Amino acid sequence: MGTIGRAFYTVGFWIRETGQALDRLGSRLQGNYFFQEQLSRHRPLMNVYDKFPVVHRDAFVAPSASITGDVHVGHGSSIWYGCVLRGDVNNITIGSRTNIQDNTLVHVAKSNLSGKVLPTIIGDNVTVGHSAVLQGCTVEDEAFIGMGATLLDGVYIEKHAMVAAGALVRQNTRIPYGEVWGGNPARFLRKLTEDEMAFFAQSAINYSNLAQAHAAENEKELDATEFEKVVRKKFARGDGEHDSVPNVSDDVLLDKAPKAS
Repeated sequence: MGTIGRAFYTVGFWIRETGQALDRLGSRLQGNYFFQEQLSRHRPLMNVYDKFPVVHRDAFVAPSASITGDVHVGHGSSIWYGCVLRGDVNNITIGSRTNIQDNTLVHVAKSNLSGKVLPTIIGDNVTVGHSAVLQGCTVEDEAFIGMGATLLDGVYIEKHAMVAAGALVRQNTRIPYGEVWGGNPARFLRKLTEDEMAFFAQSAINYSNLAQAHAAENEKELDATEFEKVVRKKFARGDGEHDSVPNVSDDVLLDKAPKAS
């Protein structure tokens, strides 16, 4: 980094420090209401050295997710709550309409025993279940990774293949098109049916739509959120079994909610 670069870095650092100081002051002035906000002080996106995440504007990244370094997230994809995508020593690429579900870890390999440099590449319309671990592997389009599955260095999952929940796929294993593998270590179980393979694409669509709803909720201002709570409480049924607003749609709530100045 040259002299000019260091100067810009220093100025940027102090501007950000000033902003954080103002944020802390504002939080104190808000008192208890600060804790009711839908905002998060956590940093979902963070650079490492000269590597920084590139996330499509139509993708959803949950406030508690962490995307660090050289990570590309495509159109309509979703990175859910508690996920960690760490592209520090290599790169991570995620295609379009792919969902990386809650608490999943995606990492890469700079070097390993076989001497390979391994990024992690995940294609389009892929479903990765909750709490999976993907390390330096490749997952082709419309594959399905079950909850709690682990994919180690050099694993290659072909299109329309499935890794069962809790499976451990050993290094450099290739799972062919249309097959289900499971167990520890993972082994071939059976062939997928046409209906099951068609479901993979539908699962991706379902999650893409659900992500839009979560994104809309995360973007709401505090005043609008508090207004909805008041209205829903007022119109909720007295039996306590439902928390709904009869004959009042979400669109109406949003129209009537206080607007940010």
